Amino acid sequence: MKILLLCWRDTAHPQGGGSERYLERVGAYLARHGHEVVYQTAVYPGAARREVRDGMTFSRAGGRYTVYVRAAVAMLAGRLGLGPLRDVDAVVDTQNGIPFFARVFAGRPTVLLTHHCHRAQWPVAGPVIGRLGWWLESWLAPRVYRGAPYVTVSASSRGQLVELGVDPGRIRIVANGVDPLEVPDVGTGADTDAPPATAPVPDAPVRVVTLSRLVPHKRIEHAMAAVAELPGVVLDVIGSGWWGPRLREHARDLGVEDRVVFHGQVDEATKHRILAGAALHLMPSAAEGWGLAVVEAAQHGVPTVGYAASGGLRDSIDHGRTGVLVEPDDPRAFTAAVRSLLDDDAVRAAMGERARAWAAGFSWADTGAAFEELLAEIAR
Repeated sequence: MKILLLCWRDTAHPQGGGSERYLERVGAYLARHGHEVVYQTAVYPGAARREVRDGMTFSRAGGRYTVYVRAAVAMLAGRLGLGPLRDVDAVVDTQNGIPFFARVFAGRPTVLLTHHCHRAQWPVAGPVIGRLGWWLESWLAPRVYRGAPYVTVSASSRGQLVELGVDPGRIRIVANGVDPLEVPDVGTGADTDAPPATAPVPDAPVRVVTLSRLVPHKRIEHAMAAVAELPGVVLDVIGSGWWGPRLREHARDLGVEDRVVFHGQVDEATKHRILAGAALHLMPSAAEGWGLAVVEAAQHGVPTVGYAASGGLRDSIDHGRTGVLVEPDDPRAFTAAVRSLLDDDAVRAAMGERARAWAAGFSWADTGAAFEELLAEIAR
């Protein structure tokens, strides 16, 4: 089959995150199993308009919003037998707020992939775009995709889609996988601010970590507020995004700029080395479809503290066993939960080992196989 994957970003994009990783791992699996895969996405500074990576052909055009227009034009051209999107058998349309409406423009069997609903994120786009975006996501998209298959990543996100009027019988849950751990090479490209993946050094500061895109709804400010109340604790922030400068200002305002380390985007070895050196992973996000970072931290025996109200974290964190889900949705409650776990090494270690065992059950091969089966069904 020739399969088209649509997403507004890829993992190499400066603001790429977990949803992009999910789609790329699915695409790489499909390519390895003999399918022709085209990943249509936005261009960004320094990116090639066309490249082949992990067996997929990446085709880039358009920016944050114009990527949808450029993709629509390419899909219409494909229907006329022109361009890289011709002769497509099936489409995966990723709804990161709004879909590409591939069911209309591509005219081919389409799966709508939705990690979670974006009601909490749209206000950041401003009153006009925010209202328009939420209307497109909550009213228009469910009607355009009525009767089409949906894929989401957790029971919580499935419930959000049902609330928007999506037929629950059309929704499949295809869980995230996780990359197998490799021994990091600390001799090349190592970040000197990151702790090594070894036993804790006596008298070394306790480190907590957050792995996230730097955008408002991730609420990294709550993790900083916790560190401000915990003398000697250092917060490692892995990730990049347009909210980064505001977060650096916030760290200065809290007086913790010397205890918050912004690593930016890092390679896989460095990411896992930082995770392995953490006592806790903090994820104070307002909304998550699943929380891939939760599983990646769990691979190292690091439990996560997050909010129950975030949605998907209720699925990726087993409260009291692999981490803690905080209620109410309040920074003071979040800080109290972090303090409690840092003060109890035995409880934290037991949670970490249960998290490690639980993370071992996830595989991108399972995720890819589930997608391959679904795409074969709709193509027939």
